[in-house]
Amino acid sequence: MEMGNFIDFLMRWIHFFAGVTWIGILYYFNFVQTEFFKVADASTKSNAIAQLVPRALWWFRYGALFTFLSGLALAGFMGAAVNVYITIGMLLGTLMFLNVWLIIWPNQKTVIASAEQVLAGGEALPAAAGALAKAGLASRTNTLFSLPMLFFMGASGHLNGMGRSLVSSLSSDNGVSTLAFAIALLIIAGLQFNAIKGKAGPMTSVVGVIHCGIGLAAVLLVVLEFL
Repeated sequence: MEMGNFIDFLMRWIHFFAGVTWIGILYYFNFVQTEFFKVADASTKSNAIAQLVPRALWWFRYGALFTFLSGLALAGFMGAAVNVYITIGMLLGTLMFLNVWLIIWPNQKTVIASAEQVLAGGEALPAAAGALAKAGLASRTNTLFSLPMLFFMGASGHLNGMGRSLVSSLSSDNGVSTLAFAIALLIIAGLQFNAIKGKAGPMTSVVGVIHCGIGLAAVLLVVLEFL
């Protein structure tokens, strides 16, 4: 057994395990918990936020951390094998990781503290509603990003196309053009800016965010392959 091959496989196993944990809980939050909270009574919701959510968020944020770190390790081992598809996937994954630790978790701490105060007989924290909205928008954006992220991660090794090469020139004759790559980055940057300052829009519903995610994957693929 070659040590380099074993380390590469180990990093992939950690990446898969952490990624399944992270994205699985992301989908639980967005597809199950959020919809339940819409119909739950105030007492049930406060109990869940104070006792269930912190446990789920622990696995959520550390799943994100280990997915990110193992991904960086894999990128180091892959070297020249990094192509446009995997670069787009890595960018989306990195933004998702940052959203978890810089937006979702800090705001959820405020929401949890507010629920704990309510259960103790006090009043909800004034900042809780705004914090919940910020965390919710970032979480919806991560769900949006997750579909093209998973698509391009898989495409990097299994889909034949221009994205299997590196960025070439303004022409797309030998691979993804610089223009196409720049447009893809601008689209992603715009959506990330919306995650910080914008609104959920059609992502408010489960069906809406799934459709938006599929649409984003399709748009990015068309841009990379045909511009």
